[in-house]
Amino acid sequence: MIRATAAQGQIRAFAASTRELVEQARAGHNTSPVATAALGRLLTAGVMMGSMMKNQQDLLTLKIQGDGPIGGLTVTADANGNVKGYVNNPLVVLPCNDKGKLDVARALGIGVLSVIRDVGLKEPYVGQTILVSGEIAEDLTYYYATSEQTPSSVALGVLMNKDNTVRQAGGFMIQLMPGATEEVIGKLEERIGAISSVTSLLDEGMSPEQILEELLAGMDVEFTDRMDVRFYCGCTRKRVEKALVSIGKKELEDMIREGKPIEMNCHFCNAAYEFSVEELKELLVKAAG
Repeated sequence: MIRATAAQGQIRAFAASTRELVEQARAGHNTSPVATAALGRLLTAGVMMGSMMKNQQDLLTLKIQGDGPIGGLTVTADANGNVKGYVNNPLVVLPCNDKGKLDVARALGIGVLSVIRDVGLKEPYVGQTILVSGEIAEDLTYYYATSEQTPSSVALGVLMNKDNTVRQAGGFMIQLMPGATEEVIGKLEERIGAISSVTSLLDEGMSPEQILEELLAGMDVEFTDRMDVRFYCGCTRKRVEKALVSIGKKELEDMIREGKPIEMNCHFCNAAYEFSVEELKELLVKAAG
């Protein structure tokens, strides 16, 4: 992922190529093509928006809840290029839309986008907006305009191979800073209007730097930093044990009574953790203590 400024600081820009991390998410969650497209777009947005946070321990969560068959999506990112996420219904299958593209908008339906920033204060900052199109990039553009009063252009895309693996994934985010001149705004609108989809640029072999150079041509683009991005969960057996202890004595006793080992799956990465009856008994002692 790359960050840049242009037009003497009147524009800030982000671009990311996320094929590997989106493919990892697809493989881990066994998502259908339309679920992969939806999750991949939100993971890409998460990586770029997470990089805007100031502190190492800050966390950003993007949540979409809709009445469509996908149910919802959740993505969490930090400031260091790590992102994770899951889909409520990963197996949803829908016909393509009238443009022959994966119908992410129909999969999501009518709903709400929430942006939650946990920056170490008592309460996290929560911003919400309705889904204006369900295509995710347009919904985030609308969120920035209404909740943060930051004129933005967001593009997100996932291109699939015929075998349902991820061929390309990535996106860009261009934001106007306060005091941007009409000349800069006009030039930027013209450049964005002339660009084909972000996945076709990636498919042509363009890097995030080249995409921003293309978008911000003639506007003195300056690259400020580059960051590796990855799908990273951080779940551990110890955390899952803590979760089991926290569900309480009665539930643990019920599990033990069934006399069979149980398997717990992490929501975010689908990793499986098995606990034998003996291990459950040890956790019961902790819960009782």
